[in-house]
Amino acid sequence: MNFALEKRISEAARTAIEELYGGEVKAEMVQLQETRAEFEGQLTLVVFPFLKMSRKRPEDTAQEIGERLLEKIPDVVSRFNVIKGFLNLSINPQQWIGLLEQIWQDPTFGFVPVTETSPLVMIEYSSPNTNKPLHLGHVRNNLLGWALAQVMQANGNRVVKTNIVNDRGIHICKSMLAWLKWGQGETPETSGKKGDHLIGDYYVAFDKHYREEVKNLVEQGMDEETAKQEAPLIKEAHEMLVKWEKNDPEVRALWRKMNEWVYAGFDETYKALGVSFDKIYYESETYLEGKEKVEEGLQKGLFYRREDGSVWADLRPEGLDEKLLLRADGTSVYMTQDIGTAKLRFQDYPIDKMIYVVGNEQNYHFQVLSILLDKLGFKWGKDLVHFSYGMVELPNGKMKSREGTVVDADDLIATMVADARQMSADKVNKLENITENEAQEIARVVGMGALKYFILKVDARKNMLFNPEESIDFNGNTGPFIQYTYARIRSILRKADEQGIVPQKLTTCELSDKEISLVQHLQGFAAAVRQAGQDYNPSCIANYCYELVKEYNQFYHDFSVLREEDEAKRAFRLALSAAVSQVVRNGMGLLGIEVPERM
Repeated sequence: MNFALEKRISEAARTAIEELYGGEVKAEMVQLQETRAEFEGQLTLVVFPFLKMSRKRPEDTAQEIGERLLEKIPDVVSRFNVIKGFLNLSINPQQWIGLLEQIWQDPTFGFVPVTETSPLVMIEYSSPNTNKPLHLGHVRNNLLGWALAQVMQANGNRVVKTNIVNDRGIHICKSMLAWLKWGQGETPETSGKKGDHLIGDYYVAFDKHYREEVKNLVEQGMDEETAKQEAPLIKEAHEMLVKWEKNDPEVRALWRKMNEWVYAGFDETYKALGVSFDKIYYESETYLEGKEKVEEGLQKGLFYRREDGSVWADLRPEGLDEKLLLRADGTSVYMTQDIGTAKLRFQDYPIDKMIYVVGNEQNYHFQVLSILLDKLGFKWGKDLVHFSYGMVELPNGKMKSREGTVVDADDLIATMVADARQMSADKVNKLENITENEAQEIARVVGMGALKYFILKVDARKNMLFNPEESIDFNGNTGPFIQYTYARIRSILRKADEQGIVPQKLTTCELSDKEISLVQHLQGFAAAVRQAGQDYNPSCIANYCYELVKEYNQFYHDFSVLREEDEAKRAFRLALSAAVSQVVRNGMGLLGIEVPERM
């Protein structure tokens, strides 16, 4: 409902009640809500709070208030009906026409403008390791991070999108060592593979050979835990890590070369997903900053050093436990890296709020990080947001990482586009003058829309089951269903343009309940955007878009648009269609989902 309209009705109701019954009516006593579908009207005033003042039955009180509102604001309230203690108000059709015109003429309806003084929100997402390609879990992370960034910007924030790349550590050395041993100089060019896939293959190869070594040692009588530490491969990997830490030129050169292969591969996947970053940080550059910050905290008495030389934070006063920050040998842990990254980010940007998009298995980590950053003096530390999301599973079970059975992001994207091409073939082939390139582009848009929408319509906090077949259905709560409705509306508007019946201004006409309901749904976009930002929940936008197109399809089934003979009604319905398409495009855009003009 239009805020200005609600405010006017509320103020008129307060005045009416004070005139009728005496006494002061506080603003919070006037409760307006959308009228339930089974009753006539669009807004309902709850009259129970005023019975002590009226000393009359609920029905009589509601009747008197309704009659007074008709006298005071006849241009807003056209009629009313009373159901027990509820006063159902029918809004004057001209108000709905004015509201539609306002939405129709505003291409950024529902969005809060961003200015130079708007709060600065930094959002971290993706966080890949450079020893393997992105997988389905990364897909959910990236889509959530990108959508959240768009939602926060739509709520009037300046947004900086960042990525922290985990490019150092024993897992990176495993891939490097495997390539040295068995790679025979293989490159992305000679293999025909994306760089991240090539390196991922060597990570899997390392694990395969390592497990064989452990198995052999166990068979020779060694216990499994000792075997895991004594296996030659893992020892070599640790030696390589020590050399990396000491800036060994050969190890560092190999590390840089292989990482570049991976980054090129990541960039292809990010482009296919439609996500990007304003700033990328690298763990190899932030962990030393973190160590410095921990040493600073040690000097200030915020942390303490144990006899073995390790550094700890005692968080027992905060109801947590003790947290390791530096190992006895001086090497860093993930927490150290996150502190260092925070330091660099705060130097680079005047952050007002920091949001980390990371899976729910890291809930405790971010609880600790928030306390540590606050102790170290970062103003946003205490209020950092861990946008915690659940895991993604497929119908055939969970994904596994080191065994090479991960659901690869690139394979998933290619499959979705191919399935979309197959599913939409009948519809696309019927389009006039469609070229092969256009058909393939529609398949890409629909396939990626299916993938993104199916993931983003679920509340991020929940674990989810991703079903590719279900996601690409052209019926039900899916991306293709919304995209197809959008394309249908755009077709109607093109035909109107061809016939020269594009409305310039709307005039008074009789409206059906369905048309009024659709305008109400349109008005609700602003509230959905606001709610998504307050709750850090892009699924609010996804499900709003679905409800809107479902409502539009019912309207389109019941009413003629282009064939309507009444000029004022036809103009209203064309404007209504245009406004729906505009809001759908903007809403889906917040989710990173494209909508095709033809389909």
